Amino acid sequence: MEPTRSGKVRDVYDLGDRLLLVASDRISAFDWILEPAIPDKGRVLTQLSNFWFSRLSTANHLLETDIIKITLPAGLDRDLMAGRAVLVKKCDVVPFECVVRGYLVGSGWKDYRATGQVCGIDLPPGLPCAAKLERPLFTPATKAETGHDENVSFTTMVAALGADVAQELQRRSVEIYEQGRDYAATRGIIIADTKLEWGWHDGQLILIDEVLTPDSSRFWPADAYRVGSNPPSYDKQFVRDYLETTTWDKNSPPPRLPAEIVQHTRLKYIEAAERLMGQPFAWR
Repeated sequence: MEPTRSGKVRDVYDLGDRLLLVASDRISAFDWILEPAIPDKGRVLTQLSNFWFSRLSTANHLLETDIIKITLPAGLDRDLMAGRAVLVKKCDVVPFECVVRGYLVGSGWKDYRATGQVCGIDLPPGLPCAAKLERPLFTPATKAETGHDENVSFTTMVAALGADVAQELQRRSVEIYEQGRDYAATRGIIIADTKLEWGWHDGQLILIDEVLTPDSSRFWPADAYRVGSNPPSYDKQFVRDYLETTTWDKNSPPPRLPAEIVQHTRLKYIEAAERLMGQPFAWR
């Protein structure tokens, strides 16, 4: 059975009133899917998301995480799916990424240097790179199947969804970021920012897709954090940094990742999961 839809990382199988989500080991950078894949990356994303879904005080899409209890479509290998497949509720997806920023970094830092704002939100002058913001910023973005998501104003979200829904998404997204940030701090990790996805199920907004993973968030080791510089991260920034050292023009097919880059990236993902979950990475 072919997936109903394949994204940059996840394959989605439509099972009628529910979906099977399978996190692959694919990794992308600069809007290209790279080769080779990162072994166990999909399992890290799935197991870490499951961990957070069980901790966060909000309704979510999970129905079953045990591969033994999931009836798989014909032709799917249960051993291959183990640790990376979950059965979830079928939802009407909210057409916005709900981005929450706790630190001034990445595209927010670039925006601030150019305009003094982050996605149209005024900030005090003179803030350095990686500064902790006085309060988290909610900066929605449109969802893109290919290419970059596009930052939009909160007013745009209100116009599309209505004030009540937009304000609920803002409030609940910031709450999730703060819950994750506060817990991660006890594990020696700073969550600088994150993006969340929501969907409608039986008239209720619930959290879907993945949550607080190295693919959807920027994780920093707390002991390496210094205001004024971008700390080393647990996400795929390591891969982006490597690609920046090559002659690749980002418009043609990318070079293959060297074995040492693949291995180092795998270990960074696993380290993040182990530190947050407080136990050795295991998916069986």
